[in-house]
Amino acid sequence: MMPRPDWRTAIAHPRFRWALAMAMVAGVLVIAGLPVFFRWVGSRQGAFPPEPLLPRIGPWDASAPTFTVLYGTLLLVVFSIAGRPLLVLRGLFAYLLMVVLRMLSMALIILEPPPDIIPLVDPVTAIFYPDNTPFLKDLFFSGHTATLVLVALVAPRGPVRWLASLAALAVAALVLVQHVHWTVDVLAAIPAALLAWWLAGALLRRWGLRPGPGAV
Repeated sequence: MMPRPDWRTAIAHPRFRWALAMAMVAGVLVIAGLPVFFRWVGSRQGAFPPEPLLPRIGPWDASAPTFTVLYGTLLLVVFSIAGRPLLVLRGLFAYLLMVVLRMLSMALIILEPPPDIIPLVDPVTAIFYPDNTPFLKDLFFSGHTATLVLVALVAPRGPVRWLASLAALAVAALVLVQHVHWTVDVLAAIPAALLAWWLAGALLRRWGLRPGPGAV
């Protein structure tokens, strides 16, 4: 097994450069298509799923702690893996695959928002929505929860991973407290993130992008 590559070694490898360029192009295409997709979802009639939990809690506005936990944890983990290009690449592909899975699930399972929802206006994701008003039907599954599950998976083992895992649980609870999502949205986010992480790893292994003889 060859040593874990640094960025100079990784960038020198054609397969790594190709995969990184592919991730960037795919990201641009997904970002360009999101406003159109959200506009389509917003025009469709959705369903109201069975909900055992929300009537018992909130709603309370938890926007500030949600964003603090989410983006604070994201920055911490990105900093902790910045010197590991293969892990960064897998994280990028996992996130893209998670977004695609989320678009597919939202197209197949369109839900109406909880009646007493307090809009969670994310300053980052809001730029992808079709209008200036908060978009409330990006529900199944919870993107914020799935993102932090992925962040926990990409985090190095030890205290950082434990912290990221606790952050994922906290954000899952906070979006429910704010009635931004149904319980089923949050529960479905966990296996969706795990699937995206596994698929990203399978892709990189297939392309030979892993430590080992003849690989990056």
